[in-house]
Amino acid sequence: MNNIAVVILNWNGKKLLEEFLPFIIKYSGNAAIYVADNASTDESVSYVKSTFPQIKIIENKGNYGYAKGYNEALKQVDEDIYALINSDIEVTENWLLPIAELFEKDPETAIVQPKILDYYKRDTFEYAGAAGGFLDKYGFPYCRGRIFETLEKDNGQYNDNIEIFWASGACFFIRKNVFWELGGLDEDFFAHQEEIDLCWRAFNKNHKIKVCGSSYVYHVGGATLKNTNPKKTFLNFRNSLWMMTKNLPKSKLIPVFFIRLCFDGIAGLRFVSQGKFAHLWAVLKAHFYFYTRLFKFLNKRKSKQYKNYYKTKSIVYDYFISGKKNFNNSL
Repeated sequence: MNNIAVVILNWNGKKLLEEFLPFIIKYSGNAAIYVADNASTDESVSYVKSTFPQIKIIENKGNYGYAKGYNEALKQVDEDIYALINSDIEVTENWLLPIAELFEKDPETAIVQPKILDYYKRDTFEYAGAAGGFLDKYGFPYCRGRIFETLEKDNGQYNDNIEIFWASGACFFIRKNVFWELGGLDEDFFAHQEEIDLCWRAFNKNHKIKVCGSSYVYHVGGATLKNTNPKKTFLNFRNSLWMMTKNLPKSKLIPVFFIRLCFDGIAGLRFVSQGKFAHLWAVLKAHFYFYTRLFKFLNKRKSKQYKNYYKTKSIVYDYFISGKKNFNNSL
């Protein structure tokens, strides 16, 4: 595991570092450990320097968010495999070994995630990644173990190693050469869904993305930005539209977008019915940002986009109309 760099992105997360860094140090063997700090204004950096002098610290010049924060930090990391870990992740004993073996045994595997379980309900999958992610035809992400707000219990049903479409940025392993071949994370995203965009670009380059079912971690989730925050709604809606603009096959671009915009309109009406007017405004603002930057993202399209990017036609229909609430029953 001496070719793995565990890189924790931090912004004003001293309390999280105090709680979770000891687990990473204890259970990461001889992997290199970095804290990449996004110009924190708390005592994060001084705390790590004084308490864990063996950890390498990378100090970014500003709060660059997830995408640029990692892009800048990883320029200073030499190891062959990057492990991008949220600061609110609790790792477990031997979490790295099966992932390292997966990379070693299959040179075509470029990206891997472990199973991600809920920190507070430890027998239940966590929202951000669960046991590996997929997209439906209209760009809606879902996971083995999590569809929309429904979370499954972990009964060992996803303990296998299989190919998935996207891996969670909460605990995301990628080969260094692949990361830079793809140009890194898209910094326009700032945060949210940039890892799905990166995986989609990797898919279009014929790289394999897998989940390692024999490795698991626990994720607090929402430690930086909670689901109830309208800013998160804005980022998710905006970034999803940008991601599809970049990666949808040409033949599907217009018809898929038409249906997706209808879905977004329905989501806005749902926010109105719930009295969540700040979230309705977030959706409207997301679309405004999308339209004003449409040509920029059309110019980011690559020459090859594969048609078979989705696993099911509409996860919205499966979930809300057909009542299929878990992965194994719906797909």
